[in-house]
Amino acid sequence: MFGYRVPAPDQAMLISGGRRWRGGAPFRVVVGHGAFVLPFFRKARYLTLAMCESEVAETCVTKQGISLNVRSVIAFKVGNDDESIVNAGQRFLSDQDQMSTLTGRIFAGHLRSIIGSMTVEEIVTERQKLATEVLDGSKAEMAKIGLTVDSLQIQSIDDMNSGYIDAMAAPHNAAIQRQAQIAQAQANQQAAEAQQEAQRKQAEYARQTAVVQAQYKAEIDQAQAKAAQVGPLTQAQAQMEVISAQAELARQQAELRERQLVAEVVKPAEAEAEKVRILAKADAERMRILAEAAASNDRVALDRMLIDQLPQIVKEAAGGLAGANVNVLNGAEGLSELAASLVAQGLTILDSVKKNLAGSQEHVVSGNGSAAGPADPAALAAIEGAAGG
Repeated sequence: MFGYRVPAPDQAMLISGGRRWRGGAPFRVVVGHGAFVLPFFRKARYLTLAMCESEVAETCVTKQGISLNVRSVIAFKVGNDDESIVNAGQRFLSDQDQMSTLTGRIFAGHLRSIIGSMTVEEIVTERQKLATEVLDGSKAEMAKIGLTVDSLQIQSIDDMNSGYIDAMAAPHNAAIQRQAQIAQAQANQQAAEAQQEAQRKQAEYARQTAVVQAQYKAEIDQAQAKAAQVGPLTQAQAQMEVISAQAELARQQAELRERQLVAEVVKPAEAEAEKVRILAKADAERMRILAEAAASNDRVALDRMLIDQLPQIVKEAAGGLAGANVNVLNGAEGLSELAASLVAQGLTILDSVKKNLAGSQEHVVSGNGSAAGPADPAALAAIEGAAGG
């Protein structure tokens, strides 16, 4: 709209002309909104409210008479209230760059004054104290011209190559260097100790590794020795088991053979012996009967002697066969035939003896004319020869 003005956010619009404004101000202050400016009758101008900066580089003399070159930076701006804007507008509206120049001069004066009351040690070690005192000293003056200070920073303090600050710092530097050397020595010692510890651990590890390897090798050798012994021991145990099995088999075979011999030889032999005994008993009975018959013919004594000698004859014949190397091929049947043969031979011998005796008796009877007497000695010898024969 024609004649309506709006200031920027960081500006204050100052409207002059017409009647005097509230509070006796020579102009109207408009901040943050617009206002109608009557053309030709009113005039609007703008004052910056933005942050401004001023650098100060001042040579100051300390309480000790030592010259210091101090550099600082001041951040300031026009105050936000109407009074500060009016004060600043009346002083800097036509040349707003003068705010930085004037601010620098104000702070330079207060800086010289405050540094003159402090020692170099205080200035160097207590910079924040210096800045606070400068701000406090300049606050009233800055308020009169409508400015407020946001911050003051002491950038550097130089003794202009006098060597005072360096000398002042020398003990601290020496102490710091000494501490640094001590720390370095301690670090070196710790490094050496750590290295020695590492070497010790390496040696210990190597020793333990060697011990473990030796134990491992010993275990392997022992296992290999045991493994090498397992073969012969196992083979010997197997051979012992084989021998034991063979001995058990031989024992079983011997028992089987013994039972076979008992079944094939002893039992048949006992049976044949029993048969021979029975036959001999029968023959003896038969001879007894014959003897009784002979006794009825007055040959009792001779026949009895013959009968008594018949078992002895058979026994002697059997004894002769026992000493001979005779093979019986047909088992029990062969033994029975042999026994029968012995008995038959005995009977044949007995008959022959009887015939000889009968002939002798006839000869005696015919010669002597008497009954038969004692047996002829020749006949008896024949009988004994047959029995022994």
